[in-house]
Amino acid sequence: MASPDNDNPAGSAPWETKRMQSGKHLVRRALPWLAGLLLLGLIGWGLWPKPVIIETGKVARGPLTVRVSEEGKTRVRNRYVVAAPVAGKMRRVQLKPGDNVKGGETFLTAIEPTTSPLLDPRARVTAEAAVAMHEASRKQAAEALEAKRTAMKMAEDDRTRMRAVTREGSLSATDRDRMEGDAAMRAAEFRAAEFALQVSNYELAQARAVLERPEANLTSNLVEVKSPVSGRVLKVMQESEMVVAPGTPILEIGDPTDLEIEAEILSRDAVAIHPGDAVEVEQWGGENPLKGRVRRVEPAAFTKISALGVEEQRVIVLSDLVDIPETAKALGDRFRVEVRVAVWHNDDVLVVPAGALFREGNAWKTYLFRDDTAKLTTIEAGHSDGRFTEILSGISAGDEVLLHPPDTVKNGTAVVKRKQ
Repeated sequence: MASPDNDNPAGSAPWETKRMQSGKHLVRRALPWLAGLLLLGLIGWGLWPKPVIIETGKVARGPLTVRVSEEGKTRVRNRYVVAAPVAGKMRRVQLKPGDNVKGGETFLTAIEPTTSPLLDPRARVTAEAAVAMHEASRKQAAEALEAKRTAMKMAEDDRTRMRAVTREGSLSATDRDRMEGDAAMRAAEFRAAEFALQVSNYELAQARAVLERPEANLTSNLVEVKSPVSGRVLKVMQESEMVVAPGTPILEIGDPTDLEIEAEILSRDAVAIHPGDAVEVEQWGGENPLKGRVRRVEPAAFTKISALGVEEQRVIVLSDLVDIPETAKALGDRFRVEVRVAVWHNDDVLVVPAGALFREGNAWKTYLFRDDTAKLTTIEAGHSDGRFTEILSGISAGDEVLLHPPDTVKNGTAVVKRKQ
């Protein structure tokens, strides 16, 4: 009878059982090693360098135009500021921005005389004292006039008696001349006293006028202000009724269809701009850019603080629009636009996308795509418009270059094109 502790199956030899137990033991011992080898393989596969996915561009020949871009604004070429011609109370302006006006006919506003100002207590006491002083001066002039009248009458009576009793040899020529001259002098003094009394009357009336507030005569003193030119109202600086001084701006008039473009260009860029250069006006509200020509580059620059707080020297460049389409006639005064001025052009140059170039020190370099690897190449660059750059030497037409290569790309790095 077989023992219960005997694991060998019936009819099997002892050595066969031991052989089976040894094979299972070897498999169990090999499993950890196999797992370790698999893990090492996965780690090696993960660390194995993979090709960098990149985008490429072609080097080709074509036209290239270098432009200076800057924000600008439209403005009416000829604008007129209507100002108050005289001092007075201006009536309310009824016109609004956009209203049409005709030169010499359209009524803008009217200016009427102002009423006399109010007197404070001290000024009133001073004015009343001045009236009293001029009244006393008038009385003095009146009394002096009466004295001069009496003296003139006496001198005339003496002259009349002298003429009545004069006989040959009864009165000397000297006495006759003295009496004639005295009568004439007294008459002149009387006339002077009359004028002095008139002056006192005028001074008294002037002093009394300070205390009064007479009503203005609008019939003869009203000044009408009319439009000096034909056009449209651009801006109303003073709309409400108010007292104005001579030269106070009232409103601005111009022709909004006669526009020019004003751009503030950096002085280092303005040096390359000349009258007659082609201009493209973008971001004006339409799909297609507007065409224009540079008319004037002002000779004096001015200082402007940028948004970053940097002082910049800028120059005003004025451009005229050419062949304005119907859609662009909606542009008005001081509308924002984007101005691009052409400063250099060539119809046939070797160009490459600007995103393929980068600087190392003072040299321009790029990566060529050769045999699925990146090859670092030094090139000589020329003009650039921001999108394409002129190539003077280093690469040829038809070469492929890496666009915006990442930092992981080095000379000889394996690369692969991005699938479209």
